[in-house]
Amino acid sequence: MIKLTTNHGEIFIELNPDQAPITCDNFERYVREGHFDATLFHRVIDGFMIQGGGMTTDFREKTTHAPIRNEAKNELRNLTGTVAITRTMDPHSASSQFFINVSDNAFLDYPGQDGWGYCVFGRVTAGMEVVNAIKGVKTGSQHGHQDVPCRMWSSRRRSSSIHDRAESRLSVASFQRHGFWPRDSLNRKKGKTTRV
Repeated sequence: MIKLTTNHGEIFIELNPDQAPITCDNFERYVREGHFDATLFHRVIDGFMIQGGGMTTDFREKTTHAPIRNEAKNELRNLTGTVAITRTMDPHSASSQFFINVSDNAFLDYPGQDGWGYCVFGRVTAGMEVVNAIKGVKTGSQHGHQDVPCRMWSSRRRSSSIHDRAESRLSVASFQRHGFWPRDSLNRKKGKTTRV
């Protein structure tokens, strides 16, 4: 379980290493290294997703490790509350940035529009009210990017009288390699719902 602490509250993320082992290992590595500390949800699109994990509070892109192989062909779907890894047009370019789906985005599922799609590797188990608060903030264009929150949300609370920014810390609650993962998205088409 991963605990993401933001200035809006806590978001708990459960990973699914059984179906996205490379992506989960990659994400956990960044968590352990403190890569996500003082980063922002720098791209927010209500009705689509909130994206973070790569920009500092002064909007500098963080250095990352080598990109990983795309695991989107794992039958996990981009449903509301799921967590997926971002990438460029290159299907195997994902590194540290991730997004939380705030609606069902089937067009991102494998094979997607480019033959690959976007890999889901976890889901929010608690704190969707925090996600919903973030998705509703006013956005605009800043630093050459669109859909940037006018008040940039992150974690570790630090007050700023000018920008009212709060920096964020993505911290580990525990590493559960065999946590619960409802496989509703996998088994709904088979007419059954199971829990692992």
